[in-house]
Amino acid sequence: MTVTLGIGPLAHHDLIAIARFDEAIELDPVAVDAVAATRVAIDALANDPEPHYGISTGFGALATQFIPDDLRVQLQKSLVRSHAAGSGAEVEREVIRALMAQRLSTLMTARTGVRPVVVETYAAMLNAGITPIVREYGSLGCSGDLAPLSHCALALMGEGDVRDAHGTVTTAAEAFAAARIEPVELREKEGLALINGTDGMTGMLVLAIHDLRHLLRVADIAVALSLEGLRGNAAVFADDLQELRPHPGQRASASNIRALLHGSELVHGERDTDTVRTQDAYSLRCSPQVHGAARDTVDHAFRVASHELNSSIDNPVVTHDYRVESNGNFHGAPVAYVLDFLAIAVADVASMSERRTDRFLDKSRNFGLPPFLADRAGVDSGLMIAQYTAAGIVSELKRLAVPASVDSIPSSAMQEDHVSMGWAAGRKLRTAIDGLSRVLAIEILTACRGIALRSVSPSPANRPVVDIVNGVTGGPGPDRFLSPAIEAVVDLVQSGRILSTTEAVTGALD
Repeated sequence: MTVTLGIGPLAHHDLIAIARFDEAIELDPVAVDAVAATRVAIDALANDPEPHYGISTGFGALATQFIPDDLRVQLQKSLVRSHAAGSGAEVEREVIRALMAQRLSTLMTARTGVRPVVVETYAAMLNAGITPIVREYGSLGCSGDLAPLSHCALALMGEGDVRDAHGTVTTAAEAFAAARIEPVELREKEGLALINGTDGMTGMLVLAIHDLRHLLRVADIAVALSLEGLRGNAAVFADDLQELRPHPGQRASASNIRALLHGSELVHGERDTDTVRTQDAYSLRCSPQVHGAARDTVDHAFRVASHELNSSIDNPVVTHDYRVESNGNFHGAPVAYVLDFLAIAVADVASMSERRTDRFLDKSRNFGLPPFLADRAGVDSGLMIAQYTAAGIVSELKRLAVPASVDSIPSSAMQEDHVSMGWAAGRKLRTAIDGLSRVLAIEILTACRGIALRSVSPSPANRPVVDIVNGVTGGPGPDRFLSPAIEAVVDLVQSGRILSTTEAVTGALD
């Protein structure tokens, strides 16, 4: 299987395939011909004695500085070298590949003015598994993700450090030689075209949407397990009640919970007076409302990401009638806003999950289970500190929910006086998503232990989850080293095994 890049937009699933699963890329020859045709317009302007921004001038605050012919190759090299100014920890490989895939997709729209050799070499670099080393800090999310993209452009020139397909750090020159790829000597406009896009923040957004659609179904599984372990009231999830407030995400979440609880004796069977209650706490009763709002937020983010994947972001840009025009499409505000919005939703879903975990551990609220689900309370602490871990993560997620996009620090001698901070929004969202997976894992671990302490079997959909979770953690019993048990359930969540185990019974969840 390969992903073909042409003039049209890069699909979400294709970007994921390239970034995360190393799918090979083919370039549509018709689109490559269009790239070549557009380059003719750039060459004409390069020969014009009048200055043209990005072609025969400096950049940013130096845009009025005319550059003579004999210095323009050096101009492109200097631009990329000076802008490859990142600092900090290495960015994850999948983020860099997502960034590169989206930049290549934009170059293939024939609106940036690069030569065919640029797109062909960029594709070859991705196909060879050569990943430029990009540093955490350097992008303000306006004029594009300049520093991250510049590190990639530097590698295209055969300079800087990369990781090869085996993950080994080497120089770009050595990696290119091993892959039999010839570095590119950039010409007019090409350096700018390679670095002036929202590709990093967009790549992180697409990856986040994919991961959150998975985790929000896992969150519904966690709720269903908690409802069984706490012997909650399932009547509130009836479809006619959800229909009274027709948010699509809410109705989908409630539908999932009903499917997961189908056939449950713990919530639908005989109840004694100690376990019958008209209304559960909000963290149980209102879970479709919160999970549904998060789903609808993800759907909104998907629409924004789709627009971005269908964009030709560069400055200046070559129009369909071959005018070369300056513009502001590199501003990352649309992407930055939804990255921040998703971080808010993540924090809220995790916060509700932690509250359900806490209910299991409190003897006054867990409806007949031992304190902290301990084997011998007092001698054993059970899952007391697992809840501390979840609480600590949730507290961090609340800090990460503070928007990055409301901040702006002027740069480039006040020419770039308002920036989006979208890259920073993407970085913190990735941390938040990891945190959510851990909080849900702790709830699932807790609920599965609580269910195992009941004398009634769980629903057909939940039973195999209880079995695999208690299988990797040891289930109820005397205290043991708890961190490996938590990490084992985190792996079950992040690998998709929790979801696939459930869907083997229910069919695909919404």
